[in-house]
Amino acid sequence: MGIVRVAEDVEAGVVGAGGGGCSGGGVTEPLLRRCGKEEAEAKIRGEAEASKCGSEGRETDGGSSLRMVLVSTAVAVCGSFEFGTCVGYSAPTQSGIIYEVGLSVSEFALFGSILTIGAMIGAVTSGRLADFLGRKMTMRISATICMFGWLSIHLAKSAIMLYFGRILLGFSTGVLSYVVPVFIAEIAPKNLRGGLATSNQLLICSGSSATYIIGALVAWRNLVLVGLVPCVLLLGGLFFIPESPRWLANVGREKEFHTSLQKLRGEDADISEEAIEIKEYIESLHSFPKARLQDLFLSKNIYAVIVGVGLMVFQQLGGINGVGFYASYIFSSAGFSGKLGTILIGIIQTPITLFGAILMDRSGRRVLLMVSASGTFLGCFMTGISFYLKAQGLFPEWVPALALSGILVYIGAYSIGMGPVPWVVMSEVFSIDMKAIGGSLVTLVSWLGSFAISYSFSFLMDWSSAGTFFMFSTASLITILFVVKLVPETKGRTLEEIQDSLNSRR
Repeated sequence: MGIVRVAEDVEAGVVGAGGGGCSGGGVTEPLLRRCGKEEAEAKIRGEAEASKCGSEGRETDGGSSLRMVLVSTAVAVCGSFEFGTCVGYSAPTQSGIIYEVGLSVSEFALFGSILTIGAMIGAVTSGRLADFLGRKMTMRISATICMFGWLSIHLAKSAIMLYFGRILLGFSTGVLSYVVPVFIAEIAPKNLRGGLATSNQLLICSGSSATYIIGALVAWRNLVLVGLVPCVLLLGGLFFIPESPRWLANVGREKEFHTSLQKLRGEDADISEEAIEIKEYIESLHSFPKARLQDLFLSKNIYAVIVGVGLMVFQQLGGINGVGFYASYIFSSAGFSGKLGTILIGIIQTPITLFGAILMDRSGRRVLLMVSASGTFLGCFMTGISFYLKAQGLFPEWVPALALSGILVYIGAYSIGMGPVPWVVMSEVFSIDMKAIGGSLVTLVSWLGSFAISYSFSFLMDWSSAGTFFMFSTASLITILFVVKLVPETKGRTLEEIQDSLNSRR
C-alpha cells in the first residue's frame, strides 16, 4: 500500500490510534485525495517548501534536527517521572501515614493499590482523549489532575482524602502511561525509536527512585513536593514544544503539520519526502474498517494479543508492584533497615534502566527479556530463602543480607528488561489498524494485574513470606519459557516485517 517506509517511523500506535476503537473518531476528510501520485507529491512538496521558508535543497543539520526531538522528549518524560513518583510514593511512607492518619494495615493496602483503579480508568480513556484533544493537551490535563491529587494527599486528615487523591493520581498515570510513549514514538526518527521509547521507562524508574531516596529523609506530606515538581515542569515545557505532526496530519491541520515536522527535523531539513510518506500512511488508514474489540480475537490478531497480554501478565505475576509498593515493609520484615533498603533501591534503579536502554536496539528484545526474567527468578528465590531461614530460626545473621541482596538483584534485573521491554514489544506486534484498541487492552490488563498483586501482597506476606517470593520466582521461570516459545524478535525490523513474521506463525 506504499507505506512500508513510513511504518518504520511508528512505534506506539502513532496515528493508528485514529482508526481504533479507543479513538475519538477518524479524520472526517481524506488527507490525500485520489488524484495522481505525481500531482499529490507536487502538492505536498510545495506545502513543505513553503513551511521551510526558502530552505529548499539544503542538507539536514544533524544537531539542529536532533535538538528539538530531544527537548520534546525531555518535556514529555516529565510525565514519566511523574508516573514513577506516584507508583513509588507508598513504599517509604507506610509507617508515617499509618501512624499519623491512623490507618490499619488493610486500609494502607487499599491506599497503595487504589492507584491502579484510577489508572485502569485512565488507561481505557487515554486513547480517546489523546486522539480527540491531541497529545499535548492530554498531557496538560493529566498534569493538572495530578496536581490536585497531590494536594489532596498533602492536606489529608482522613482515609477518604488519601483515597481520593490516590485515585486522581492513578487516573493521570493511566493516561500518561499511554500518551507519553505514543508522543515520543510519533516525533522520533526511526533510528532512535528504541532508545527514545525506553527513556519513558528510564524516567519512570528515576521518579520511583527519587521518592524512595527522598522519602527516607522527609515526612510523607513533604514528599508530595517531589510529585508536584514534574507536573509544573511538564505544564511549562509543553508551551515550547510542537504537537505531534502525525496527530496534526490525522486531524487535517495541514499548515501546523508541516510547521511541526519542520521544527522537529531542523529548519534546514528537507521534509518533503517524509511529509509524503506520512500523508500516504494517513490515507491508507482510511481504507481500514473501524476496529472493534472483538476483532482482536480474529485469527490474524490473536497471536499479537497472546504476546502483548502474556508479557504484561507475567510482568505483574513476577511481583513488581508488591515489591515496589511495600519495599520498606519487606526490608523491615527481614530485619533490615527499611529506609536504607529503599535508598539502595533508588540508587541502583536508574543506572541499570539506562544500561537496558542502551542495549535495547543492540542485543534485542528476546535476550533482554530472558536475562531479566532469569534475574528476577534469582532475586525472588534468594528473598524467599531468607524468609524461610527466618521462619525456621536458621542462620539468623544471614537473613537481612540475603533479603537485601535478593531484592536488589530482583529490582536490577527487572529494570533492565521486564520493566521496559514488554511495553516496546506491545507497541510493535499489533497491526496498524489494531494498535489503539490492542494497546488499551494490554494497558488495562497490566493495571488489573498491578491492582491484584499490590492489594493482595500484604495478605500473602501474612500467609507466608517465603511462599510469596517462591511464587513470584516460579512465575519468572514460566516467563522464560513463554519468551522462548512465543515472543518474536522485533529488533531491526520494520513494522511490516514484524507483521509478516507474526502472520507466518499463525
